[in-house]
Amino acid sequence: MTERIVMIGAGYWAQFQVEGWRDAGAPLRAIANRHLENAEALARRYGIPKCYGDVAAMLDAERPTLVDVVLPPVAQEQAVRSAIERGIPTICQKPFGVDLAQAEAMTRMAEAAGVPLVVHENFRFSPWFRELRRCINQGFFGRVHGIAFRLRPGDGQGPDAYLDRQPYFQQMPQFLVRETAVHFIDTFRFLMGEVRAVTARLRRLNPAIAGEDSGLLIFEFDDERTGLFDGNRLNEHPAENLRRTMGEMWLEGERGVMRLDGDARLWWKPHQGAERQHAYDDGVGRGVFGGASTALQAHVLAHLREGTPLENAAADYLANLRVQEAIYHSHASGARVALANFDPHNTSTRR
Repeated sequence: MTERIVMIGAGYWAQFQVEGWRDAGAPLRAIANRHLENAEALARRYGIPKCYGDVAAMLDAERPTLVDVVLPPVAQEQAVRSAIERGIPTICQKPFGVDLAQAEAMTRMAEAAGVPLVVHENFRFSPWFRELRRCINQGFFGRVHGIAFRLRPGDGQGPDAYLDRQPYFQQMPQFLVRETAVHFIDTFRFLMGEVRAVTARLRRLNPAIAGEDSGLLIFEFDDERTGLFDGNRLNEHPAENLRRTMGEMWLEGERGVMRLDGDARLWWKPHQGAERQHAYDDGVGRGVFGGASTALQAHVLAHLREGTPLENAAADYLANLRVQEAIYHSHASGARVALANFDPHNTSTRR
C-alpha cells in the first residue's frame, strides 16, 4: 500500500510531524494552511511537493489515504469534519477539541462514518515509557504500586514565556493540565491502568499568563496503586536538554524502584540493593521525545496497513479528557473526585 498523506497546519509543531512522516518512510504529499506563505516555507524546508491555502481543495485534489491535522483546538473541528466527510482516516493534534463536548462530537462523527480518528498523543510512545511498560508486562517489578513524575521544563519564566514558540499558551484559561499534564494522564493510564479518583491543587506562578502553570495531582488506580504528578513550568530539572523528558519519574514496585532522569537514562534500585543503570534503547538522535512522534505515526500506518490494534483512537482518548475535567473540578471544589460518580457535563457545582 502506498500512502498518500497530507497535513493541515504549518505552526510550530508541524515541523516535528513532517519529520515524523519522513522518518516513518511515508513523506507528505501536500500541506495546507490558511496562511499559504507558512505552508510554502515548511514545504521548501522539507521538500513537500504541493501547498494549498484551502483545505477542501487539497483533500479533493490529492485524494489522501490519511490526513494529519496539526492545528490548535479552535481550528480543529472544521478540518476534522472535512476529512471525515470524505471518508479519510485522520490524526488530530492535542489538545483535542476546544472542550470535552467538542471532542465527543468529533468522535461521534468519526464513529458514525466508520472512519478511524486518532489523537496525536505521543508521550506514551517515548522509548523510556515503552521500556517501562515492557518491564511491567514481564513482571520485572513484581506488584507495581506507585508512580510519580516531577515536571520541570523551565520554559515558563517572565513576561515573554512561550512567545517564541507557542504564544497562544499565554492566553489559555486552562493551561498546565490541558496542555501539558494531559500527556501524563495518558502515560499514567498506559502504565498503571484506569484512573479511579483524583485530587488536585493548581496554581498560577507566572502572572503574565492566563491559566495555571503549576499543580499537584494525586491519582488513584485499582489495586491500591497511586500516582503523583508534581509540575510547574518555571523551574528546571537536571538535564542536558530540558525538553527531552520534561522532568524526572519514579516507578515503584515490590521488588524496587526504576528512576527516569532528565537525560532519559533509567536507573534500577532493587529492594535493599545498590542503584545501577538499566540498559535500553533510549531513542537518542531519533527526534523529539526520543522519536515519539515518529513511533506514533508509524503505529498508525501499521494499523492502516495491517489492522494492528490502535492506541489512542479518539474514543479511547476521551478517558483522558474526562480525567482532565475531574482534575479541574477537584481544584475548584477542593474535594477528591471519584470518576465513577463524576459527570463532566454537569457544571452546576463548579466554582
